[in-house]
Amino acid sequence: MNVSVFGIGYVGLVQGAALAEAGHNVLCVDVDAGKVQALKDGTLPLYEPGLKSLVRENYQSGRLQFDTDLEAAVHHAQLQLIAVGTPPDEDGSADLQYVLSVADTIARHMRRYQIIVDKSTVPVGTADRVRAHVSQVLADTGRKDLTFDVVSNPEFLKEGCAVDDCMRPDRIIIGTDSPEAEAVMRELYEPFNRNREKIVVMDARSAELTKYAANCMLATKISFMNEMANLAEKLGADIEMVRHGIGSDPRIGYQFIYPGLGYGGSCFPKDVQALIRIANGVDYDARVLKAVEARNNEQKTTLFSKIFDHFNGALRGKTFALWGLSFKPNTDDMREAPSRVLMEALWKAGASVQAFDPKAMEEAQRIYGSRDDLLLTGTKEAALKNADALIIATEWQSFRAPDFDLLGERLAQPVIFDGRNLYDPQRLKHRGFTYYSVGRQTL
Repeated sequence: MNVSVFGIGYVGLVQGAALAEAGHNVLCVDVDAGKVQALKDGTLPLYEPGLKSLVRENYQSGRLQFDTDLEAAVHHAQLQLIAVGTPPDEDGSADLQYVLSVADTIARHMRRYQIIVDKSTVPVGTADRVRAHVSQVLADTGRKDLTFDVVSNPEFLKEGCAVDDCMRPDRIIIGTDSPEAEAVMRELYEPFNRNREKIVVMDARSAELTKYAANCMLATKISFMNEMANLAEKLGADIEMVRHGIGSDPRIGYQFIYPGLGYGGSCFPKDVQALIRIANGVDYDARVLKAVEARNNEQKTTLFSKIFDHFNGALRGKTFALWGLSFKPNTDDMREAPSRVLMEALWKAGASVQAFDPKAMEEAQRIYGSRDDLLLTGTKEAALKNADALIIATEWQSFRAPDFDLLGERLAQPVIFDGRNLYDPQRLKHRGFTYYSVGRQTL
């Protein structure tokens, strides 16, 4: 089956490569000529485990192509996947200008029945807006006889596991009331639906809300657990014990109940804000979502507060080693990352940062450029040299079992501020460290 994908960002590239791997002929297009050429040369615009080899192999086989010719993409396939960004607008609502721009392009160049698929995360009612826009363009250009369908097909990719999520999806949501469009979508996803029935068909508005509801539910679990962590500190309880206790309940489970510095990335913050705005638009006060967002914003400041209190506010001239810049492991994404809030607070207080991350160093350089108060080091050990304390902001696997003797030698003071609860407090105490974590007593 021929498939066109508009937008070669995170969603478009991963989904396009996965469809090509399944045997479809996929043409990915983007207005960014530099990005397209880089992909042809084998350079990806992002880091995602397993993606580079998947893209390379399918590009070399000819099943995956990259281009800037939008008209050619419309003529290439009956299926047109829209996977462009929907960045938050000034009021937090999703900006649909890029989605509607692609819909306009498809409408102006289509010559036959086509299925327009919204892969982007979009507000409830977007499929209706796309349908109305395409219908208007067809009417204005004298082609009212052309037929089309608009399908909502939200993605559920986790950064760091996106390739596996595409190749082995938990569920495939198809939002349509068109039997013809449903049949084509089922054919598209048949290679990913062989072991068990994963396809769930519903109306487009329900599919659009499903995407937001899923991300907001996970964000709620994170914020709730951070609320419990803060309460545990005040009550003298250990949140890690609490996590084990509640996670054993199958109704709760262990996923997304790890206390820490709050959620970040491209999805959770944006989607919580967007759903709040959607609720406002229908005169509904989404109080739970507002509380989730408020807790998360405050949670990102908790580690700085502990650092400030430990040093009695005297941070000017201090140097801190920072392990972890990305918002989570196995990605180079620093959007809404807690590390950014923490670093910027330290700089404002007059401190300097020596940072290391296995994958996000180039992204940090892109965001912050050259600063006298930021040193990006080549190894995690180099970040420790003469630092007054170590801060951990991301739970990369390589941070879990460090050489504590080396830490003690390199740090000016044996102090660790752990925003991810990687270490055992008693063990650190016996080694002579002052250890701050989240939701546990400081030893």
